[in-house]
Amino acid sequence: MDDAKNERLRSARTEAGLSQQQLADAVGATRQTIGLIEAGRYNPSLKLCTAICKTLDKTLNDLFWE
Repeated sequence: MDDAKNERLRSARTEAGLSQQQLADAVGATRQTIGLIEAGRYNPSLKLCTAICKTLDKTLNDLFWE
C-alpha cells in the first residue's frame, strides 16, 4: 500500500465521523488492525476491504486501488 491509499482510508473514515475503534467494531476487526492499515503496515484481506468500503459507503477503487 502506498501513502495515498492510506490517506484515502483515513480521510473517508474521518469524513464518516468514525474513530478507528468505531470502524473496527463495524467491520469485525480490531482498532490496531485499522491503525496498521492506515499506517500502510498491514495488507487487509479482500473480505475486510469490502466490509470497510460498505461501512464507509465507498468503492474498493475509492479506498484501496489506484
